[in-house]
Amino acid sequence: MTNRQIREQEVQIARYQFLSREVTDPLASCLLRAIIEELEADLRRDRAIDQSGFE
Repeated sequence: MTNRQIREQEVQIARYQFLSREVTDPLASCLLRAIIEELEADLRRDRAIDQSGFE
């Protein structure tokens, strides 16, 4: 994964975090938090793969 791809993932996470702060619907808020958690887990996994040298 390139630095640009990692940065794009971080930007996407930041956008969802912003939305989750702005939304007032409880269901939407819950769904956004779930999406954020999944994106953050994917980013952690991708970083771990890059650091280990495997794909």
